[in-house]
Amino acid sequence: MSGSAKQNVVFILADDMSRDTWGAYGGKDCKTPNIDQLARDGTRFDRAYCTVAMCAPFRQELYSGRSPWRTGTLPNHSKSVSGTKSIVHYLKPLGYRVALLGKSHVGPNECYPFERLGEVSKKVDANPEILDKAKAFLDDCEKTEDPFCLFIGSHDSHAPFTTGDPSSYDAKKITVPSYWIDTPELREVMIQYYAEITNFDHLVGMMRKELEKRNLWKNTIFMVCSEQGTQLPFAKWTCYDNGLHTGLVAHWPGLSKPGSVIDELVSTADITPSLVDELGGKLKKGAVDGKSFLSLLKGVEEPIRQYVYGAFTNCRIIDNRERIYPIRAIRDKRYSLIYNPNHKSITSNVTLTQALKMIEDTQIKPKDLNPSGSWVAKPKKTKMEQALVHKLHNRDEFELYDLQKDPFEMKNLAGSAKHKNVQRRLKSALMAKLKELEDSNPINTEKGFVSVGSKKGKKN
Repeated sequence: MSGSAKQNVVFILADDMSRDTWGAYGGKDCKTPNIDQLARDGTRFDRAYCTVAMCAPFRQELYSGRSPWRTGTLPNHSKSVSGTKSIVHYLKPLGYRVALLGKSHVGPNECYPFERLGEVSKKVDANPEILDKAKAFLDDCEKTEDPFCLFIGSHDSHAPFTTGDPSSYDAKKITVPSYWIDTPELREVMIQYYAEITNFDHLVGMMRKELEKRNLWKNTIFMVCSEQGTQLPFAKWTCYDNGLHTGLVAHWPGLSKPGSVIDELVSTADITPSLVDELGGKLKKGAVDGKSFLSLLKGVEEPIRQYVYGAFTNCRIIDNRERIYPIRAIRDKRYSLIYNPNHKSITSNVTLTQALKMIEDTQIKPKDLNPSGSWVAKPKKTKMEQALVHKLHNRDEFELYDLQKDPFEMKNLAGSAKHKNVQRRLKSALMAKLKELEDSNPINTEKGFVSVGSKKGKKN
């Protein structure tokens, strides 16, 4: 930018988008040419994880660099505790204008005092509106000669699916992943979902073109993130890999090498400290829980973390506001261990409600089936399909998966003699971490969330 030698930042965030739909991560059917080109030109993070696969916890972890336990945002629709600092607090003293355009889902404002550029519509394609508002912001930054850090929150891929062009996909020709049950209802939803992903990809291309046109590309860190996984089964609202594993590709001037891949574990909480580190800031010890991954971008082959952790609380979700079903998880580079302390009960969420009602009352035959309901209704299910229907609401106390051999977590290895030492190691590390976080009893933790939520409901 004219008059400024400092690097700028543009970070584009999707909404409930599974990373495996992107061509950059092996997706075959969904069209994501701009994201794929960005990965070819820059860096792809292969093991980037969030802690909670829900919108509000994800975004507050991203912007604060702190874990949801620390910000008090394990439940969805929650706000950070007073005193939480965010990237705004760290970059503004360096002269940056730190702005948020589009979806927010964070609070309170004292913790996330972004320069707010406005919400955008979910009912229609918001890309033109986003581009216009972004251009106005860039124009203003050019006038004041201020460096900028712009976060763009798209609504694309969050249901209801209203944007993009589903007719560009053929429901009969797409491939249904093996972790889902192939039904016509699922396929119809998938092409609507894919249409929004492609629309999001258009936004990525539009913003890159705008930066290139302004001669800002070579001086701008440009990152694109998928957020947590889709609301379709076994992703969002879980601790499965398709929920916590986030897509992250970056153009990082001076550090990104074309087609480079970082295969070490990184956390969503690592993004803020990495940006602050790169842009010249100094964080006080203990200010964040994340770690700078600049060393990985520089090619240092040394892990910045041995494990990443996951969590889920079922309370405060539509249709299940007082259901007690916490989940905790730990991953290393190969294995994932999931802990379901209330495994004798059932888990559910708004997208699984129809399926649960159909299972509990076999006389129910809804006229309009959603994907999970269509799984229950499907006749002559295979053993694997029966197992997937059961898995919608019922989980074992521990689930252990070999992500190298079983990336879709289809075969639970918990209790296997061959994997006894792996399970013992991961369980020990997880329990130690939960003790450190004062979450040794996740059921009691979740009861506290329900109690607080009930009090708030009475006041409202």
